[in-house]
Amino acid sequence: MSTSDRVRAILGGTVQAYRSDPAYRERPDVHNELDWIGRRLNQPIRIALAGTLKAGKSTLVNALVGEDIAPTDATEATRIVTWFRNGATPKVTANHRGGRRSNVPIARGAGLTFDFARLDPEDVVDLDVEWPAAELVHTTIIDTPGTSSLSRDVSERTLRLLVPDDGVPRVDAVVFLLRTLNAADIALLKQIGTLVGGSAGALGVIGVASRADEIGAGRIDAMLSAKDVAKRFTAEMDKTGICQAVVPVSGLLALTARTLRQSEFVALEKLAGVDPAELTKTMLSVDRFVREDSPEGPALPVDAATRAALLERFGMFGIRISIAVLRAGIGDSVALADELLERSGLVALRDVIDQQFAQRSDLLKAHTALLSLRRFVEANPIYATPFILADIDPLLADTHAFEELRLLSQLRSRATTLNDDEMASLRRIIGGSGTDAASRLGLQSDALRDGPRAAFAAAQRWRRRADHPLNDPFTTRACRAAVRSAEAMVADFAAQG
Repeated sequence: MSTSDRVRAILGGTVQAYRSDPAYRERPDVHNELDWIGRRLNQPIRIALAGTLKAGKSTLVNALVGEDIAPTDATEATRIVTWFRNGATPKVTANHRGGRRSNVPIARGAGLTFDFARLDPEDVVDLDVEWPAAELVHTTIIDTPGTSSLSRDVSERTLRLLVPDDGVPRVDAVVFLLRTLNAADIALLKQIGTLVGGSAGALGVIGVASRADEIGAGRIDAMLSAKDVAKRFTAEMDKTGICQAVVPVSGLLALTARTLRQSEFVALEKLAGVDPAELTKTMLSVDRFVREDSPEGPALPVDAATRAALLERFGMFGIRISIAVLRAGIGDSVALADELLERSGLVALRDVIDQQFAQRSDLLKAHTALLSLRRFVEANPIYATPFILADIDPLLADTHAFEELRLLSQLRSRATTLNDDEMASLRRIIGGSGTDAASRLGLQSDALRDGPRAAFAAAQRWRRRADHPLNDPFTTRACRAAVRSAEAMVADFAAQG
């Protein structure tokens, strides 16, 4: 029986217990909350984007979805928690304090804008945006206001979502955007990690060194500088065990790559044809690049208005890297878009999200459901409460899939007696590179005929390593987890015949 099936069984028994209890039999609020916990298991995983003011959260939402649907300017919408879900037609709904709901008019210009003329933002708890997008079919993305906003109420909207007073998780995983890393960031991450992962630690938190192209001041090697910054962030957060990875991302470049226009490609191609030395002089600063051609300067084949539009869409780094790859032989807009997307860091981020969140979505949702159910029965005790907790607590504590996720976080910050090769192999077998058998065993997908033998060999190897006399307790625990992961694959292969 899968973890999700076991959670559903516990939830079903809990529902029956409350329906049978005289004190709760006629309490629709209680039954509605239990129904809500159950419905969450069948809904997409909920991933919140959080971080300080102007960290680039809304731009990253747009890049992940591939459309301009999250307003990025300083409007009322950026001060409110906004849920982006898949829907058949575009629709925006405001959820008001007190439970009232109202439709919000929307308009498309350069991007999606919300009409708040008839709304009081202070009365709006959050916004629901339904949008037909493949990226939202299996994932709900939540855009949050900056946690360092000058308005205390705006910051508290995010804190109420990520660290609610009742301790009931509202999200399954968190992508935390960082431009710097200070004590306040680490303190908030610890709070988030404790809630998302329960008392045993974080299950779903990854970091992003955001607006990465600006770290290197728009230079062509900006992403290399950003990778160094991400390594420093990782080293700092590794000490806490609260974050599984830090990925440098230029959200602006990623969004532009996913929405590249043919007219922009043509303009960039013209700029790439300019003498490199002359173009370099023009691109020494933003002001030089966007001003009208001067008599003493080179005459550029792209007018100033178009250059300004390119700068707004690409940033100086995006323009420089586009010209460089065009000069290297990229010949069409599709190839340029693919190259820019790869260089933006979004591909790497999506890989991490897939490995840590999407492939474990059932597990993360089950974990959230267990924590929610545990807090519910503690707050509404009945005769069956001790029996329900007796079912929940072992599952929270001992489920091997939970242990794998916790170890993936802790292996970065805890000392072990493993060498580098052993550490890489251990991380792989407990799902650090993907949860399918081929990824865990380091096999090509077309070589799974060797899977049973490789899984059996891995189980033997890690069993011997777990018994090494010089192991510390944490190393032994990690090796035993690897044994269980390998043995699970042996059993799966056997069941497949």
